[in-house]
Amino acid sequence: MSLKGFHVFFISVCLIFSVGLGIWALRAYRSTGQADSLYLGVGAFFCGAVLAVYGVWFLRKLRHLSFV
Repeated sequence: MSLKGFHVFFISVCLIFSVGLGIWALRAYRSTGQADSLYLGVGAFFCGAVLAVYGVWFLRKLRHLSFV
């Protein structure tokens, strides 16, 4: 696996975990009402959005390189 392929894989996994954490934190906020859970959920979704934008930028920048 090339460095580009690993990088895309790693960003994808981080994005999935970030969205999962955001969902978990917002569900915890709904059940407990603690503001910390709300902040964690919003922050996780923000990080997920940043990772998605970075992933698209990275793929466009290195479009000419193969994944192998």
